Amino acid sequence: MTGSETRAAVEWLTSVAPDPGACRWEWERNPQGVALLPAGKRWDVLILPGELGHPTLDVLTRLIDRPGPLLADFGESRMGFFVPPGTASRWIGTGIRGAGPGTWIVVPHPGRAAGGVRWLIPPDGSGTLTDAALLELAMHEAAGAAAQDGREGG
Repeated sequence: MTGSETRAAVEWLTSVAPDPGACRWEWERNPQGVALLPAGKRWDVLILPGELGHPTLDVLTRLIDRPGPLLADFGESRMGFFVPPGTASRWIGTGIRGAGPGTWIVVPHPGRAAGGVRWLIPPDGSGTLTDAALLELAMHEAAGAAAQDGREGG
């Protein structure tokens, strides 16, 4: 990311913080390099298990140039796709968790590595999010391919 892209991403992320200055302070001084931000204002987050998230990302990147922001935990056992607000409350899917209004997510600074969680696709500051319908289609395709591989390999 360029310096201007990082600044735009920081502004976009901190715009939801109750105290944007405190959020920036956390990023600078927290040994893990993370801050807590509320979901449900500018984005919700759909959290997929890594075994579904990785193939879903592969499908998404074949369909569109750049999905919205995407977080992964240490070891990439879970992946969080940033989707439009309201998505989490309407989502029905086994094994998928939603973070919407009333929930907080751990967010690393967009221009730095952090302990425990990292950006696979950092925000670009423009507000780009992953379309929920497209994400659902990508998940179905990824799950279908995994099921097919399981039948062929078993």
